[in-house]
Amino acid sequence: MQNLKFKYFVFSLFTIYYLLFAIHYSLFTDTVTASEKWPGVDESVVERYAKEHGREAREPFINTNQGDLLLFVFLLAGTIGGFVAGYYWRRLAEDGRQRTKSEGI
Repeated sequence: MQNLKFKYFVFSLFTIYYLLFAIHYSLFTDTVTASEKWPGVDESVVERYAKEHGREAREPFINTNQGDLLLFVFLLAGTIGGFVAGYYWRRLAEDGRQRTKSEGI
C-alpha cells in the first residue's frame, strides 16, 4: 500500500511539473524570444568601421546560409577528422614511455 501511494505521489508531482513547464513556455515564448533582431558584433562594430573606411559589405563567394551546405561542410570535416583520428589511434592513445621506446628516442 505504501509503495502504491509513493508511486501515485511521484506521478502526480511529475505531472504537475510537466504541466507548469508546458504552460510557462507556451505563454511566454514571445517574451523569451526577441521579436526584433538584436545586432551582433558584426553589425554593430565591424560593419560600422568598414563603412567608415569605405569597405561596404558584399555577398560571400560561397553562401552557406542557403540550404544544408553548412551542415554538409561540418559533416565532411567531422568525417575526415574521425578518419584521421581512427587511423592514428594507437599513436594518440599510447603513453609517451611506450612511444619513445618503440621509436628509439
